[in-house]
Amino acid sequence: MNSVSGGDDRSILTLSSREVYRNHWMRLREDEILRSNGQKGIYGVVEKDDAAIILPIDKGRVWLVEQYRYTIEERALELPQGAWEMAIKDPEELARGELREELGLNAAKMIHLGTLWIAYGFTRQKQHVYLATGLTLTGKDPDDEEHDLTHRTVPVEEFEQMMLDGKVRDNCTVAAWGLYLMWKARQKQEQ
Repeated sequence: MNSVSGGDDRSILTLSSREVYRNHWMRLREDEILRSNGQKGIYGVVEKDDAAIILPIDKGRVWLVEQYRYTIEERALELPQGAWEMAIKDPEELARGELREELGLNAAKMIHLGTLWIAYGFTRQKQHVYLATGLTLTGKDPDDEEHDLTHRTVPVEEFEQMMLDGKVRDNCTVAAWGLYLMWKARQKQEQ
């Protein structure tokens, strides 16, 4: 038996696993499991390659992207983010690439703020969070899925209000902002 968690604190064992579906962006598997209480069950897991989310801040303004998100059937405002559908060795390279693709920006400085799991109740995907500063325009290079992507810059205060008002509802964007605020507070303490 294999452990889903891989640690000694596991409470679920994998009895069997089968791939149900695969495409270029994701894999879906269904595992037969045994819980520590003796109950058997199934667990569906979506596996995706690592992603990056970038918090581009320049002169007190945050750069956002807006695009149609098919799963929620509406346009959404969020920080630039994405994956390259392959294993990555350097998350900063991925973050810089996504920043260039979606916003046409180059960052003089990239600071890794942390790594998060995206919706680990059903998805196995990490997201590397970067702060991008010292921004210069280089020209966008969107992929086919980003054909309708637009961008806007907003003052930090407006960005925070947009999250509070529900205009920005992407959990990855809100979590990235939380990491940034903690990082920023620690920077002030160290001075």
